[in-house]
Amino acid sequence: MRQPGRITDLYAASATTSVRKKLPEVTLAFWIMKIAATTLGETAGDLFAQTLKIGYFLTTIALLLLFVVTLVVQLGSSRYHPFFYWTVILSTSMAGTTTSDFLNRDAGTTFLSGGATSLGWGPQGMGLGYPAGAAILVSVLLAVFTVWKATGTTFRIRDIVTFRGEALFWSAILVSNTLGTSVGDFLSDSSGLGYAGGALLVSGALAVLVALMTLPVVPNVLLFWIAFVLTRPLGATAGDFLTKPVAKGGLDLGTAGSSAVLLAVLLGLVACAQVRERRTTASRPTEQEPVTPQPG
Repeated sequence: MRQPGRITDLYAASATTSVRKKLPEVTLAFWIMKIAATTLGETAGDLFAQTLKIGYFLTTIALLLLFVVTLVVQLGSSRYHPFFYWTVILSTSMAGTTTSDFLNRDAGTTFLSGGATSLGWGPQGMGLGYPAGAAILVSVLLAVFTVWKATGTTFRIRDIVTFRGEALFWSAILVSNTLGTSVGDFLSDSSGLGYAGGALLVSGALAVLVALMTLPVVPNVLLFWIAFVLTRPLGATAGDFLTKPVAKGGLDLGTAGSSAVLLAVLLGLVACAQVRERRTTASRPTEQEPVTPQPG
């Protein structure tokens, strides 16, 4: 998807400040990797919370801490590193999976794997249900965007070059991935569409967004964020389709096996992105530090 398209190294308004890109170009490869990461986030989140019976509560706490660690590394980086960036995306996807489950589910046997009757220590789900959980997450996401707008920081991904802008970006990513999980689980579990039907519905909605790109009245920034949210339920339904029992409409490949395959795929894609980034960096002219004009 084309949207806030090409990210380039930018110089700030001040002639003494040099700014390097921290976020990737939004291309077709970006969306393929996003779907792979969110699908892995769904299967890995379920692996820890359900298959290993750690529970929604403890898994959510652990994955949110992992998100903080990966985010610190990303924010501390001086330029775009595919491994750092996609590690944060993966951590938000895993944390979003278990956070959504903790909000929406009550850890009843309907959602447990392998005939388990309970999960790990701590509260096992607030049981708010998908509509209430989604309403809360939409409100939080709107609040993030409201604060973002109030700061005067750009929404255009290509132009995010400040610490504050990147922090707001990742806050929106975490909430949007959690919201997308709720939407995907609703489509898979409660809508009657099933896993394949839910995935087809979301794919159709994404196709509509691609078509809307041709209309100049629809801002590409808006289309990007809608697509970012929608690719999460696509990953959620795809992950459920891979892992859930055949009786429930899935392939019953298991969370461990599916996660291992998806991790291998994502690592391969990240390695390719890393190679491309190094070649792109090497092909650029050597950057010269801007010179501050001297008085007199």
